[in-house]
Amino acid sequence: MAVPGNALKTWDKVREFALGLPGAAEEFPWGETVAKVNKKVFVFLGVSDGSHPMGVTVKLKDAEAHAHALTSPGAEPAGYGLGKAGWVRVPLAEKGSPATDLLCDWIEESYRAIAPKRLIAELDTR
Repeated sequence: MAVPGNALKTWDKVREFALGLPGAAEEFPWGETVAKVNKKVFVFLGVSDGSHPMGVTVKLKDAEAHAHALTSPGAEPAGYGLGKAGWVRVPLAEKGSPATDLLCDWIEESYRAIAPKRLIAELDTR
């Protein structure tokens, strides 16, 4: 499965953004890339090797952001029961996929839902 160049560029940018958040760390459970804070995943970045469709999965507690994310082409509640907790998977290679800035906003919201207060305070002082 070939990865469209624009999806890979978007993936690189959102990965870089996620890993730039206070206390963020990259790990590779289940063969996919995730960003964690305080040992908890705040964004699933999937795989970038072309073996699966590229996308990001974020936790959106804000009802408006959650509903908006689900209107993205191909978006769906995350599998494995995570969708019930507000997790949404958003494909990156679909025509009309969200802009990088919006994806980064959703990643930041997901981070704020997971991160400890001290790291959120550090982010707010940036």
